[in-house]
Amino acid sequence: MGAAGNAEQTKARILEAALEEFSAYGIAGARVDRIARRVGCNKNLLYVYFGNKEALFTTVLERSLARVYEEIEFTPDDLPGYATAVFDFAMSHPDLMRLMLWSSLEQDPGRATARADARTGKVRALSSGTAGEADGSGFRGEFLLTSIMALATAWSSLSPFGPTLDPDAARDMDRLREDVGRAVARLAAPEPDREDR
Repeated sequence: MGAAGNAEQTKARILEAALEEFSAYGIAGARVDRIARRVGCNKNLLYVYFGNKEALFTTVLERSLARVYEEIEFTPDDLPGYATAVFDFAMSHPDLMRLMLWSSLEQDPGRATARADARTGKVRALSSGTAGEADGSGFRGEFLLTSIMALATAWSSLSPFGPTLDPDAARDMDRLREDVGRAVARLAAPEPDREDR
């Protein structure tokens, strides 16, 4: 393998170690020297490849979000299915959930990111597609999406409100997954006509 192949392998290992570091400590608490030590390289190499710690965090976050978007297809016509997919992902990837939380806490909220763009696209789909207001639920797309995400991630390890679950308790997880799907189905259901009330 040539130098280019070695460089790509080293970058990949740096990104993996950085995901662990940033999800555990955030941007402010993360240490470049710990990442370098975990990878077995000189910390200056991280600066050569990524510029600075913030740029490394952004690279890790964008790479992680791309993975989320690849693995969870947004299905405005099947919001319960989407919610249960988000639930499954959140429960099985606590490191990525923590990384997104750190991003929300520590990064400039005014900065446009892939996350904000993806959210805008989903809200647009809910507001103009077959779900949300267009389907008569009475909820704006933004409210509906936020509610779905809150329900689907409430039992992840980062939620201050949900109980701590044993991820190996399959029966409890199956029941929760069903409950999340049913709750979202009710939330997205069309409002009854006023005459029916």
